Amino acid sequence: SKLAALFEHPLYTIPIPEVTEKDKLFVVNPMEKFSLRSSGSDEWVSSSKAETLLPTGKTAYDTYPAWLKFHVGINRYELYPRRDPLMPTLLRDLATQRIVSSVQKSGGTQLKLIMTFPNYGQALFKPMKQTRDQETPIDFFYFSDFERHNAEIAAFHLDRILDFRRIPPVSGRLVNITKEIRDITMDKKLAKTFFISPAGNVCFYGECSYYCSTEHALCGKPDRLEGSMATLLPDKTLAKRRSWRSPWRRSYHKSKKAEWELNPNYCAQVRETPPYNRGHRLLDLIDMTVLDFLMGNMDRHHYETFEKFGNDTFLLHLDNGRGFGTHSRDELSILAPLRQCCSIKKSTYLRLQLLATQPYRLSDLLREALATDPLAPVLAEPHLRALDRRLGKVLEVVGRCLAR
Repeated sequence: SKLAALFEHPLYTIPIPEVTEKDKLFVVNPMEKFSLRSSGSDEWVSSSKAETLLPTGKTAYDTYPAWLKFHVGINRYELYPRRDPLMPTLLRDLATQRIVSSVQKSGGTQLKLIMTFPNYGQALFKPMKQTRDQETPIDFFYFSDFERHNAEIAAFHLDRILDFRRIPPVSGRLVNITKEIRDITMDKKLAKTFFISPAGNVCFYGECSYYCSTEHALCGKPDRLEGSMATLLPDKTLAKRRSWRSPWRRSYHKSKKAEWELNPNYCAQVRETPPYNRGHRLLDLIDMTVLDFLMGNMDRHHYETFEKFGNDTFLLHLDNGRGFGTHSRDELSILAPLRQCCSIKKSTYLRLQLLATQPYRLSDLLREALATDPLAPVLAEPHLRALDRRLGKVLEVVGRCLAR
């Protein structure tokens, strides 16, 4: 396994700083129990007052479901550890746990559902909208592109291979639209959008600002539908997150350009603006830029951090559905932060160099990682080959910076 060899490589065994109590998202006394809020909401809190629904074990922590252990394990430096013993269980739960509730997620431009499991875990379901070998039409603007379920799955594995570990775990899943969505939804608005197509397939379209109409309905075969299941982060009432507008955000306009597209010295003013004027925030943003360029994602307008950790923490790489839309073109404008700032973490650069070598070729590693997903093959081969070409272009940009 190339993947196993990669995670044993010295560049993937560099320890994170010591994690103190204040560096943990949740401080849990092993004898204390997490329990469901008695208000009926599917939220877990640490409270002696709420009625405890978990069975007692040797210690309370032993009895937590995998998703809750994942939440408890989040700290200032990483979303999950490199050798996370929970990961296989967490991914298996996403793919196989019985779905007891399906409701549409409010907000956003496209249809997403929140699925709840018997152990109160929740996942964000993005349904399949196009086949693996369809490329985004060249006349489409980035902001009118589909979100792809397979891009969410591939992004999680790519992020892990790059050793960022900033995307919550995602698994593919084949869902039965009738039994696992229509028959159990309490969402009246969603329920009204189900119909049987002329071909006899079960379809629905939900409510959203783009692609939620009969013309863009999601149909099963006859009621089986592929989708991505992403582990939800802790509820914002328990762990507040802050949303940051990316300095290299696109204009989201058909003809206007953003300032960074017109000013080659744009990085100089970003460097003087908090929070980019100190710490590693700018370097973390450049890590995210590399991830986005490799998968061709032009839609990174915001990113989030956990408020508890202030400015000294990692960026969450959420919403990656507009990646992996094209393999025949490389969107070099995504690399603007790297090109204009000429900065990159040494550890990131060394890992990128490693992933360009034959024993650890990036396309081979991602192919191997995706082979275990229930929806394999997750990416068409041309997308995997494009990764190696794009990695070469990232290293060229860094090479030019070094020469300068």
